[in-house]
Amino acid sequence: MNTKWSKGFGALMLSTLLVTSACSGGGGGGNSPDNATNKPASGNVGAAEGGSTTLSIMWWGTDARHEATKKALDIYTKQNPSVTFKPEFMAWDAYWQKLPTLAASKTITDVLQMDAAFIQEYVSRGQLEDLSDIDLSGIVDPGVIENLKIDGKLYGIPLSQNAQGLAFNKVELEQFGIPLPHKDWTYDEFFQWARDARAKLPEGKYPIGDTTSWDGFNYYQTSMGKPPIMSDGGKTFTLDKELFMKFYGTYEEFRKAKIVPPAEKAAAFLENDPQADPMASGVLMTRGATTGSVSALEQLMPGKVGVVNLPVGPAGGGWAQSTIFLSVSANSKNKDEAKKFVKWFIEDKEAGTALGLTRGIPINPDVYASLEATLEPKDKIGKEIYDLSLDKALPFYSPAAGFSEWVDTYRKEMEAVTFAQQSIEDAFNKIDKMGKELAEKAAG
Repeated sequence: MNTKWSKGFGALMLSTLLVTSACSGGGGGGNSPDNATNKPASGNVGAAEGGSTTLSIMWWGTDARHEATKKALDIYTKQNPSVTFKPEFMAWDAYWQKLPTLAASKTITDVLQMDAAFIQEYVSRGQLEDLSDIDLSGIVDPGVIENLKIDGKLYGIPLSQNAQGLAFNKVELEQFGIPLPHKDWTYDEFFQWARDARAKLPEGKYPIGDTTSWDGFNYYQTSMGKPPIMSDGGKTFTLDKELFMKFYGTYEEFRKAKIVPPAEKAAAFLENDPQADPMASGVLMTRGATTGSVSALEQLMPGKVGVVNLPVGPAGGGWAQSTIFLSVSANSKNKDEAKKFVKWFIEDKEAGTALGLTRGIPINPDVYASLEATLEPKDKIGKEIYDLSLDKALPFYSPAAGFSEWVDTYRKEMEAVTFAQQSIEDAFNKIDKMGKELAEKAAG
């Protein structure tokens, strides 16, 4: 996350992109009342008598993640007997409701799980420690680290690999004589592929879906070498009108030519639902997918799913990096031990075995290699998206803090376009006006 990585993504991801990936996944589960080690432990515990240290740590996730993390903490204590832990874990919503309170009182735990949605917000508050002095060479791809930096500093140790790509129904595409999507196809190639595929598909089947989300266009704008829509924490807003009109003009053409499904049909899609998923239901031949979400699609369509990176432009395309991290509190009294621990968390193979895929595909290639033989096809296809996307990937861009209403407005206005209720230019004017007002407010 360099400064162009405007963070504040909110719960979007994980909607999509988010998206309910294993990397960001919330879920049920909470503290186990019968286990003393799981009692809530906000704040920094500090060093105990006799030179021992107790690290407080908190994370969100499912019960499977909780149990796996507790095993990893036990392994660390076994390897480092002078260090024990005071953990707290909860579901996604509860986590992000509690963290602002801890931040306000400067009692955030020594170590905390952090998400791409919110990391820049907590950096701007001065709540997170700079971790740039942790040597991650041989553990994390240098390009990923560079994209994660905020103002040249690293505030979160990435835990897993995540990427945005495109899934496709390879069985039906081959059945209808349609060439399979290929790595690094350009947007022009992608759009022409959709036109050509339409001619070979029967009625009721469509090569691609329509798009109404801001990030779909942001991928296009940045791939063409333009700035992201939001940067500098939302202080800079750039919605390129020429590209906007060209991009959505293409989709308007596609609606008329029935290359994308009609708006009424698209409104009923529900990803990862056996009957309503746009691809699993047989309606679409392609749809967006992340490293985590594609595994659910593979379970719905075993053996039928292929993946490719997003279309690219002169600057690259898509993104491939971690969206979930371990951070250290800037107010921790145990910073050195906390830094040692967060590096160990992604480096140690025994810990990696205990953690498995509970936070997605491990960021450390050696840990992944040690798990690979035990992985199912649904897990391996997620890694394939990451590998295909990495070399052309741009930084992961997300809405800036305060832009959640803008994100909703963007979708609403573009949905009105898909239903032929307003023109593309009218939608642009409304979206652009609101974005500039929010940027001015953020800068002021």
